[in-house]
Amino acid sequence: MNVLVIDTATEACSVAIHTPAATFTDFAICPQEHAVNILPMVQKVLAQSGLKKAELDFLGFGRGPGSFTGVRIATGIIQGLALGLDKKVVGISTLEALAQQASNQYIADNPEDMAFIKGTPVNILCAIDARMSEVYFAHYRFDGHSVEAVGHEEVLAPDEVLARLAEQNITHTKAVLAGTGWQAYAEFGITAELAVTLPSAEFMLPAALSQIAAGKALPIAEVQPEYVRDKVTWKKLPGRG
Repeated sequence: MNVLVIDTATEACSVAIHTPAATFTDFAICPQEHAVNILPMVQKVLAQSGLKKAELDFLGFGRGPGSFTGVRIATGIIQGLALGLDKKVVGISTLEALAQQASNQYIADNPEDMAFIKGTPVNILCAIDARMSEVYFAHYRFDGHSVEAVGHEEVLAPDEVLARLAEQNITHTKAVLAGTGWQAYAEFGITAELAVTLPSAEFMLPAALSQIAAGKALPIAEVQPEYVRDKVTWKKLPGRG
């Protein structure tokens, strides 16, 4: 099965292709240049994989949350590809992608963590800077095998995030943190560089493959971006359903 995933929801622009033989990726930090870079990156990764567009079986994209413009760009690109190739699509959470990447990094950094090895889940807290003194926030737990969401994605002020965690007796400085939101606001008190700050299409592949296996790939007309803020809506391009 050949699957293409793209993401432009943050400062990063990324593409990943899964094939039965290997995974091929490209990643660049290019603020405000996503619309220029994303299609050449798709062509580059297709060339690396040796695939033609018609040989792709499914498509996926970072559905947000993140930059409104960035999420729209990925949605529009996937919409065009899906209609042109007649392929079904899955949308993947940027916050879940951060959690997936952070879980991989945790294993690499803590290979002998006995509490974790014995089955104590690790809290992974993901926050993407949403501007306007808010973050897109989600809480995940990692049991060594899979990342599971605790609650749902929200847009919150930093003090609201801290209050929410206090209700669950979670100290954020003792959890695994991922995303740009933690260093964006002084209330969090995070000054050290985080290992994982920007989502990547490479780490959206596990969720994409899981959704596809579960039969959740849909026609593009039924797939929506996720802005979290209710005031933003996506409009289909003229003549595209």
